[in-house]
Amino acid sequence: MPGTTRRLWPMLTCLMVVMLLGAIDQTASAPALPLIAQEFGGVHLMPLVVVAYLGAATAAMPAYGKLGDRFGRRPVLLTAIVLFAAGAVVAATAASLPIFVGARIVQGLGGGGLMLSAQAIIGEIVSPRERGRYLGWIGIVYVIAAVGGPLIGGVVIQTVGWRWIFVGYLPLAVVAFVLAVRTLRLPRPSEKRPLDIVGAVSVAVLIAAVVVLASVVERGQPWPAITALIGVIALAATTWIITALRATDPVIPLGLFRDPAFSVPVAVSLLIGVALFGTISFLPAVVQLGLGVSPVIAGSTVTVAMAGVIVTMTVSGRMIARTGRYRVYPVVGTATAAVGLGLLGLLRADTPLWAAALVLLMIGAGIGLVMQVMLLAAQNAVAHANLGVATSTVVFIRQVGATIGVAVTGALINVRSEAAAPGEYLDAVAPVFGYGSIVLVLAFALTLMLPERPLRTTAHRGTEESDEPEEPGKPRASGERASSRDREGEWTA
Repeated sequence: MPGTTRRLWPMLTCLMVVMLLGAIDQTASAPALPLIAQEFGGVHLMPLVVVAYLGAATAAMPAYGKLGDRFGRRPVLLTAIVLFAAGAVVAATAASLPIFVGARIVQGLGGGGLMLSAQAIIGEIVSPRERGRYLGWIGIVYVIAAVGGPLIGGVVIQTVGWRWIFVGYLPLAVVAFVLAVRTLRLPRPSEKRPLDIVGAVSVAVLIAAVVVLASVVERGQPWPAITALIGVIALAATTWIITALRATDPVIPLGLFRDPAFSVPVAVSLLIGVALFGTISFLPAVVQLGLGVSPVIAGSTVTVAMAGVIVTMTVSGRMIARTGRYRVYPVVGTATAAVGLGLLGLLRADTPLWAAALVLLMIGAGIGLVMQVMLLAAQNAVAHANLGVATSTVVFIRQVGATIGVAVTGALINVRSEAAAPGEYLDAVAPVFGYGSIVLVLAFALTLMLPERPLRTTAHRGTEESDEPEEPGKPRASGERASSRDREGEWTA
């Protein structure tokens, strides 16, 4: 086991760099959004810049999952890195808004593949039983992005200008590409099924339209635009369902949803996105305006919540690896987060900062017990041929939920703040966060229906042909099969 773990670490290091590249983009570029919008025509264009990336990244995830199942994970990941880097170059040099938006769309297409492919590869190389041991390291990546991203972005803006934020992604992208080429030795699918191109396009259009609709609703756009988007969503959804029923290998097989071990994690992930990400997105601004604290203290609210995520994700991951039991953690996690959001809805101007911090720590602790465990349960429930599909479905459904949650939370905050009496901003706005607890109560009920399947103790890698043929006498690369085997003829860990 120790030797196997040492062979895994070069690959896991590569994947952590890949996830950092995808995660830090959204946090480092956030402080630059007002400046970018002003340079290209006005602050009112900010939502367009955000939706361009978010819509492309979310819409591409199902296709990345299926392409990884079809052609192998490494070439798909390398393609995503190249797309992300190319989009960053164009964004850094864009002279007009259409060019910049187009660059962010390309970068989003790559960014969606970075996050999705990294999660799928972890499912490929680490058995479900042992995967929990590494969840803490994965969580650290997100903490670095959440805490360090805005700080780095702010420093770059004040010193050399916002365009250098996108230039700064390039060295990290090069490192990720080189590490992927040198360290990743993954199974190459032996079965070549026909691609469900119509299904992939219809799902992409469906998700992109949902993201745009959420942005339109948040900004209070006129009903004709909303009606048109609803029509696009209905047409894309109908097309996807028809192709999913007829295609030989649909991009998202509907049959997977008949298994509650898969469908429950997907549904819970959607609700987690709706309830929690809207809160995290608006909390710093609400705290700053409502409690009158500095931007630094307001921004630290996310840090406190992420500290709770790291602690519970790490502890629960190690316990899952030790016992093989995982169902109790999302049950406790959704209940804890629901109580935390309910308490957050009671936030008032005279609430002590330490009390607010404890509530945020409680919310983060709940998130840490749920998010990655839902992905683990879904990956464990499907066959190897559908590993990418399971990963992409959970991740992109959670992202869709986050988009909906941000739109709904933003719209409610705007309505309640406009109707608030003078001096009562926090009293009017804070209850919006409490509404999320209702959604999490539903998620809690769903976790009670989650079946607990035995976690596999073998990883998928090593059971099929590698991405590269092995030459006679060639030394084995880090992470490849060695002469000795763990039980059942496959690598554990």
